[in-house]
Parts: sequence; structure tokens; C-alpha cells
Amino acid sequence: MTTDSTDPGLPPLPWEAADIMEILPHRHPFLLIDRVVEVEPGQRVVAIRNVTVNEPQFVGHFPGRPIMPGVLLIESLAQTGCVAILAHPDNRGRLILFAGIDECRFRRVVVPGDTLRLEITVEKLGRVSGRARAVATVEGEVAVEALLSFIMPRDQDLGGSRAAGG
Repeated sequence: MTTDSTDPGLPPLPWEAADIMEILPHRHPFLLIDRVVEVEPGQRVVAIRNVTVNEPQFVGHFPGRPIMPGVLLIESLAQTGCVAILAHPDNRGRLILFAGIDECRFRRVVVPGDTLRLEITVEKLGRVSGRARAVATVEGEVAVEALLSFIMPRDQDLGGSRAAGG
């Protein structure tokens, strides 16, 4: 799958970090995807995450036996889902926030040296909320799967406060 090559707002695939940062607001050290290899804006996306021993979480999780924390696996999937939503022309520049995680199952540990394939399929997309099926695999083996819910606030205020008078 590829993007629509006639869409002037999207670069050709694969998208590397600089391209991803044109779509996502996340930055180092919290940008948790390395490459986008497939995208159908508003519907589906596949991204890659190369897990390396240099990542700061491995200092304490766990010394002598580094294991990728589950919360960071879910965040990697959530960021991948944001790419699918924000790649759609109607949603570019919007803020997307986590609303829920359902049916989450961790099936295998992820360790430095693993390459995660992060796949998101959007099941529901409304004006202010949606839901997506998320699966992360390593060499074809499921590491984690979940149903992720998100919201797109109308006020788009990153600080969480309402505009004056609201």
C-alpha cells in the first residue's frame, strides 16, 4: 500500500523521522517510530521501530535483562495510529490524545535488537473521536495487540485549559 502520489501534502514512502515529524508533534526522545512504510490516510498504517540497547528505559528496566516496557509498546502503537489519522487531509495539524486501551494483550517480550512492525487499522473515525485495532509484531510473532481509542479536542489547546472566557 502507498499514499496517493497526487497528494501534494504527503512525501513519498518510506517516511523517515524528518517526514514523520512533519505529521506528528512528537520529538526525540519521545518519538517512538522510526519509519512509515505503508499508509492509507484515515484508514491504515504500518510503521517500523528498531529497538536499541541505547534507549534510556533499559538502564532500569531491567539491569542485566533489558525488556521494553509495555507502556512504551502501546505508545509506539498510538503514535503509529496518529500517523494514519493525521495523514488524512481533514485532520492535518490536529491534536490527537489517548482516550482508552481495551482488549490489550502482551504476547511476547521485546528486547534490544528487535524490530517492531506496528500496524494500525482504523475501525471508527469521527470528527472528535475514533477507535483503531493495533498490533505490534516481531519477526511475524505478535508482541502486543489492543483496541485503542482516541479523541481530537475541538479547542486544540496543548495546555489542557480552555480559551479565555470558557
